[in-house]
Amino acid sequence: MFVLIIISQILMYLCFSFILGSFLLSLVPKTHRPNINFPQKGLIAGIAGIAIFSFFPVLEIILYLAPRIGVLEALQSILLTFEVGKAWVFTLIISIILLIFVCLFDYQQKAINSYIGILFTLILILSIGWTSHASSIDHVWGFISDTLHLTAVSVWVGILIVISWFSTNHVNWLNFLKWFSPVAFACFVSTLITGLILMTFVVPDYANSWLAPYGQALLIKHLLIIPLLLYAVINSIFIKKRLHDSTDFNPRPWAKMESIIILLIFSATALLGQESPPKEAGSSPDNTSKLFDFIYNGQAQQEMTVQLALNPTSASFIALAILFSMLMIASFIKKAPAIMSFLMSVLLVVCAYFSLMLSIV
Repeated sequence: MFVLIIISQILMYLCFSFILGSFLLSLVPKTHRPNINFPQKGLIAGIAGIAIFSFFPVLEIILYLAPRIGVLEALQSILLTFEVGKAWVFTLIISIILLIFVCLFDYQQKAINSYIGILFTLILILSIGWTSHASSIDHVWGFISDTLHLTAVSVWVGILIVISWFSTNHVNWLNFLKWFSPVAFACFVSTLITGLILMTFVVPDYANSWLAPYGQALLIKHLLIIPLLLYAVINSIFIKKRLHDSTDFNPRPWAKMESIIILLIFSATALLGQESPPKEAGSSPDNTSKLFDFIYNGQAQQEMTVQLALNPTSASFIALAILFSMLMIASFIKKAPAIMSFLMSVLLVVCAYFSLMLSIV
């Protein structure tokens, strides 16, 4: 069930991104973006997906309580008294309204329809933010921070996913980059600020949190941001220069690689949603990360304090991480297939991770 919930949360984030990206790009003049094949069936599936995938955390609680009080009693109790249950009922209602709206009104023909679609999508994001870890700790600032975080990510990722996977050509790509680069930068800054605020709610000590599964997932998520930023540099600076030199160059494969990195970040985020934050559960031996235990042969202890100190082994991994980051850029300059840069990005994250883990004293 744990794995199913992780997968459902990843798919839910993708649904949000795809829906919001579709509505936003429909508002952009065709002269400022490539031609896009907006699949209405895909949009309908995305809206339905939000209602379905957001139900999995509710289902987990139902399965936990059902053997004790019965399925119907558990379902009634959770949907009417639990915050996660009431939030899902609200999500279901809004999803049905949005689904009917998309079926009846063509958002590609009238801008007002896209604006209404965006409004309903933002309401759905509010519903998800209400049941987040941060919101359970601080109902006001936790809710606001988590909602803004998910909104900024969905805007950035949504535009990128739709433009890289559903565009039919790469015409007007330079015009697209002129407005998308500052939008992506603004979303990144917003994500960074809200992410730091969220950490203050759920992670009292960042380094010590690495002992717990939550901290490990958070660390991996942060490390994945490094290749994401490198792809952002490639897509906004290097690709812009190459398009000036050659209009035949197709930048979509590189945008696709960036979107795959974001999918990995979604995976880490989904894992965070299913683990107990350090503020809710201390890093006791029972709560120690299996990955941390594997690296340190089960030596992690409850009173252990994480401190970092550079040593020859960790320095070697730092050097390798820098090397792979340079190879990511070099693979573009040398016109290697985009998949090569993705492999370099994975190795970059692995080396950066071990450089930190092996620096612990």
